[in-house]
Amino acid sequence: MTTEKNEKEPEINPSVIQEEERVMDHVACSDEQVRKSHHSDNVKKNLVTRLNRIEGQIRGIKGLIERDTYCDDVITQISATQSALNSVAKILLEGHMKTCVLDRIQEGDTEVLDEVMVTIQKLMKK
Repeated sequence: MTTEKNEKEPEINPSVIQEEERVMDHVACSDEQVRKSHHSDNVKKNLVTRLNRIEGQIRGIKGLIERDTYCDDVITQISATQSALNSVAKILLEGHMKTCVLDRIQEGDTEVLDEVMVTIQKLMKK
């Protein structure tokens, strides 16, 4: 893992964004007491791929520390990994807002707004 590779946010292909927007239409939360999200296979695959990449980044960071890599280089890699995790969270939040939250509001359940505010506050702490 090199520091040059992850110093700046990777460019995102517009077709990837369009695909994510298209598959977000197939995300829905259940109406059951135990709430779950029901992501389409494409969304799950996308999220798992991203998380696998993040897992590899974390292993790489561990290796950097074990090899006594310069601290600034390790911190750069940690920052890139945090950014990747934030991207996963944004995808999940977008799907949640467009489906679960919208459905509950349309059903008259405004308590969901408080839940969303707590979730957004958690994301903003990062």
